[in-house]
Amino acid sequence: MKTYSIATIPGDGIGPEVTREARKILDAAGDAFGFALTWQEYPFGAEYYLKHRVGLPGGSLDELAGHDALLLGAIGDPRVPPGPLEHEILLTLRFHFDQYINLRPALSFPGVPLPVPLPDGQAIDAVIVRENTEDMYMGVGGSGRGSYHQDIAASRGRYTLTGGVDVTLPDGMESAFTLGMMTRGGVERVTKYAAELTRSRGEKGVTVVSKANAVPHLYGFWGMVVREVAAGYGDLEFTFVNVDAMCYLMPRRPTGWGVVLCPNLFGDIVSDLLSALAGGLGLAAAGNIGDGLSMFEPVHGSAPDIAGTGKATPLAAILSGALLLRHLGEGEAAAAVDKAVHSYLTSDLPKPVEQGGTASTSEAGDAVRRYLVK
Repeated sequence: MKTYSIATIPGDGIGPEVTREARKILDAAGDAFGFALTWQEYPFGAEYYLKHRVGLPGGSLDELAGHDALLLGAIGDPRVPPGPLEHEILLTLRFHFDQYINLRPALSFPGVPLPVPLPDGQAIDAVIVRENTEDMYMGVGGSGRGSYHQDIAASRGRYTLTGGVDVTLPDGMESAFTLGMMTRGGVERVTKYAAELTRSRGEKGVTVVSKANAVPHLYGFWGMVVREVAAGYGDLEFTFVNVDAMCYLMPRRPTGWGVVLCPNLFGDIVSDLLSALAGGLGLAAAGNIGDGLSMFEPVHGSAPDIAGTGKATPLAAILSGALLLRHLGEGEAAAAVDKAVHSYLTSDLPKPVEQGGTASTSEAGDAVRRYLVK
């Protein structure tokens, strides 16, 4: 029997609750399809940070690298100001392991209320392919008053950025800046991923989100490299749409988008919009994928206001687990998990609170497992 070593960081708020249900489903999938998962749980998150004042302790990245994949619950706690947990855990993991793809499927399920009604017989079946390590999320910037100098530095697996910025403003005028950067290699690899994913879905078109007219240096470069890569995929059509137009068009026409290729900043925004149109963040799965350790997580966050109440839906975490299985090469098991979620949502069983029902977190997980068949 093949065995996979899976690291898990349950994290904060509802993270441990939904991760528990996802693990239950993935273990059941292993039993059904002839493989096993061994789990190593790590305590990183708000409690660990408040106690040790560090997000990830020394040596933890090397230890995590020894696993086949990572399942994350959620990170965030009102006791910790925004920034430290996200930068010291989430972004550190993404950048250290060069997880250059953020994959965000969006599926509408029968019986799940949608903010925009769909035409009869149509469903949302799209996926955002978001570049995950560059653009405006490089973490490079600074602030000050009057005239000041700010050193800048960022490190990625393939390169290091260093330098400085000198700001000259009237005395006392406060300012802040951030720098975004893209590399040819970074744009090429995410474009190739989107193209190959489109082919695997049996589709012919890729929608590319940009804003080259307003930010020509950054997104003009993005468009140039995407077009060069696209020339090698003559069977596919790459259509460019400005991000503001995309946010206008998607609510008016939620279906038919397929694969949507986005730079980091715009992908963060457009993927949440698409998730809302498909039924909410409680159904939104995500993968942070690279050539080394890849990380899978629900998009919904830690939701501390409902932690411990049993009201959290585990479906996004379970669907993220399906992405994890597919990444490991267990495609049949992943499809069975997806189908089990679909069967549960179309059944007469009580649905999770977020989907308008009364089922607790554990009851929803048990219901999905009931429909998991080979």
